[in-house]
Amino acid sequence: GMEGFNLELSDNPESLEQILVDCRDTLKYGVRTGHPRFFNQLSTGLDIIGLAGEWLTSTANTNMFTYEIAPVFVLMEQITLRKMREIIGWTDKDGDGIFSPGGAISNMYSIMAARYKYYPEVKTKGMAAVPKLVLFTSEHSHYSIKKAGAALGFGTENGYAPLYVNATAGTTVYGAFDPIHEIADICEKYNLWLHVDAAWGGGLLMSSKHRHKLNGIERANSVTWNPHKMMGVLLQCSAILLREKGILQGCNQMCAGYLFQQDKQYDITYDTGDKAIQCGRHVDIFKFWLMWKAKGTVGFETQINKCLELSEYLYNKIKNREEFEMVFKGEPEHTNVCFWYIPPSLRGMPDSEERREKLHRVAPKIKALMMESGTTMVGYQPHADKVNFFRMVVSNPAATKSDIDFLVEEIERLGQDL
Repeated sequence: GMEGFNLELSDNPESLEQILVDCRDTLKYGVRTGHPRFFNQLSTGLDIIGLAGEWLTSTANTNMFTYEIAPVFVLMEQITLRKMREIIGWTDKDGDGIFSPGGAISNMYSIMAARYKYYPEVKTKGMAAVPKLVLFTSEHSHYSIKKAGAALGFGTENGYAPLYVNATAGTTVYGAFDPIHEIADICEKYNLWLHVDAAWGGGLLMSSKHRHKLNGIERANSVTWNPHKMMGVLLQCSAILLREKGILQGCNQMCAGYLFQQDKQYDITYDTGDKAIQCGRHVDIFKFWLMWKAKGTVGFETQINKCLELSEYLYNKIKNREEFEMVFKGEPEHTNVCFWYIPPSLRGMPDSEERREKLHRVAPKIKALMMESGTTMVGYQPHADKVNFFRMVVSNPAATKSDIDFLVEEIERLGQDL
């Protein structure tokens, strides 16, 4: 459907006019994920200060592996990570952290750190030198925990010696919060590493009305926090935060002589690159730091609370209407609102295998019609024994009640005759 947009690469250079046309076509045919009616994924919106920060970052075109080439960005990262640790509740100045390419990699860091903390010999002698280890996580957690288990040699159906527990603060589908205090009690009793995956629910700057869901997070050994989700920072911006200093460095450093010389004229602890699993590392900090400067902590709180209020508005709007059925009872804990649209043909029909099969086809059909009409986007999926349902998420601070109203009306319009 991209008429006239040639994606093939040519041997000879194109004209400036053609390059500008290509730029326009790229935006023309792409999905407008910054639009307030894009509810399909968790990272949405377009913050102007963040955009300016991204431009400056690209203008500098530097790398984050050493202080000698990125002194300002390294200091910004250190200060921002310290501020984030304080918000979690870790008041000790000796914590640690690093920005990574995303929540999946941040979660992987937490498992690597836990393994190194309890079995440091794994770095030199490999998994054969340690007991068969097991990771614990809920079936509602993000799939990156299972993926990290596979990638790091734990396997997905293996293990005998308990090592690590992942608690999720804001699950991907339901937006549910694990009981962190209760899990922390068990981890302390059995000397297990507690990680909190707060990539989605961890705006961590919620008002007191919502902050209680994160009670106990200060007892974690590590936390994943994605500012590119609820805080609206442009992709990518994800941090792994550790309560104890030195583990990331010990776990990952290789002391490459051409980058991390030990006899530099400055304090080489500012060469943060050797605690990353990457070599080159994109500067993700500046846009985040600049947005924090522009909004202040209070501004982020206001922004996050607005998104939570909009999800409450949607829930209250549809919870008692015959056209909609909620996937689970009770008010959502985060901005995820999960529901079925019930077309007129299925209303009043008793629960049966036939009804479930028909309902399973409703959300995909409405989604396809949405994409063809280009009016809005919202995700759907099955979960366990539940047939396809809509998972509405609000994370774009530009969204309004009228956008929520439009979504509901559009679902009804497109699903009326199914």
